[in-house]
Amino acid sequence: QSGTMSKLSKFEIELPAAPKSSKLSLSERDIAMATIYGQLYVLYLRHHSRTSNSTGAEVVLYHLPREGPCKKTHILKLNRTGKFALNVVDNLVVVHHQDTETSVIFDIKLKGEFDGSTTIHQFVLPPRSIQPYQIPVAGPASVTSQAPVLCKLYSSSWIVFQPDIIISASEGYLWSLQVKLEPVVNLLLDKGKLMDFLLQRKECKMVILSVCSQMLSEPERGSLSVIATVFDKLNHEYKKYLEAEQSYTMVVEAGLSRSNPLLKRPVRTQAVIDQSDMYTHVLSVFTEKKEAPHKFTIAVLMEYIRSLNQFQIAVQHYLYELVIKTLVQHNLFYMLHQFLQYHVLSDSKPLACLLLSLESIYPPAHQLSLDMLKRLSTANDEIVEVLLSKHQVLAALRFIRGIGGHDSISARKFLDAAKQAEDDMLFYTIFRFFEQRNQRLRGNPSFTPGEHCEEHVTFFKQVFGEQALMKPTAF
Repeated sequence: QSGTMSKLSKFEIELPAAPKSSKLSLSERDIAMATIYGQLYVLYLRHHSRTSNSTGAEVVLYHLPREGPCKKTHILKLNRTGKFALNVVDNLVVVHHQDTETSVIFDIKLKGEFDGSTTIHQFVLPPRSIQPYQIPVAGPASVTSQAPVLCKLYSSSWIVFQPDIIISASEGYLWSLQVKLEPVVNLLLDKGKLMDFLLQRKECKMVILSVCSQMLSEPERGSLSVIATVFDKLNHEYKKYLEAEQSYTMVVEAGLSRSNPLLKRPVRTQAVIDQSDMYTHVLSVFTEKKEAPHKFTIAVLMEYIRSLNQFQIAVQHYLYELVIKTLVQHNLFYMLHQFLQYHVLSDSKPLACLLLSLESIYPPAHQLSLDMLKRLSTANDEIVEVLLSKHQVLAALRFIRGIGGHDSISARKFLDAAKQAEDDMLFYTIFRFFEQRNQRLRGNPSFTPGEHCEEHVTFFKQVFGEQALMKPTAF
């Protein structure tokens, strides 16, 4: 570490009970060292268990911490005997069995059976063979047209090096072992356990998103409880990343990052599935399909929003928009009204604007939108614009007076709206209001050139006569 070597303290490995005629021995090939989930382990392949009621070999993991004594922490049950070899790939312990020409995978992060000191694990997936490899035939050009030959897998000439190297000495090949995640989806049927497994892998994002799409579609549609479990597991990882990002930002803003050169921005791993990922790859595609019952579609969307709220993650407005569009698509206006009335859908300006656009097919949406904007208290300009667009000029004026902003509003904007309403008495009322405002603020009822109200003054004269204009009042 940092160019220096550290000598670890000695520890004893528990050897299996040996017959009286033979001596206890520990073979070098039965020992491997590997870093798993950032921790250093010694892996001991024990061919015969110490317990009499257990059959088959097992791999015992001894954890070597930076400080403190070594401790036996995990036992991986192989449930078979024979010749084995070990690799560690993507934090998974892969055990190759020569007799059956199969390999089994263990993940020590998954829940096992804890006996008080160690955790006993069974393999995660059914035994599977390494994917066959074809060796091209070497030789002159006339000969190389021959079909490649299959490599002999699990050969006795194989030599394994940590963490992921396999060498075939007889054929002169060296491979690095990799785990393919796509087939795992069909091998591990428990969706909760599948998510626990996938979330720990390096290249997991697209596989996870495909699992989410799969569990929402026929014929493999999952129950709502399973879907909720998957959403919660995804959002748990998402929340951890958001908290780390927030902590980092606070430290940087406080200027403490200079005094701590080791501080690094949190890495966004593939396991972080955010709202835009779910919206783009899963939920928006799911809602466009007509095969699912609309109640199930709505329930899935609300389940995802429920999960985000549970982890105190701010819900993005486009998810609410997706809910509203889906409700409208199926004419579920009563449900939309309830969701808004009981604040299941959080208030936002984009949402209020979307409600406004629904007025033609659902008239109450106009008032629902206004109520939402009023609750926001930062959308006063938007409320005025909405009212003016509906020619509710007096209502807009009353609203702006109610919040004390009537001295700074644009006279021309209100006069334009009053004129477009084609109501002479409304125009007269609005014109008079601004004349009185001018008199109160400047001592003169006339409009200044900067207000650009000349055309409205001309219109007022044409309709009501010049004598109807207010005259300046001396103080």
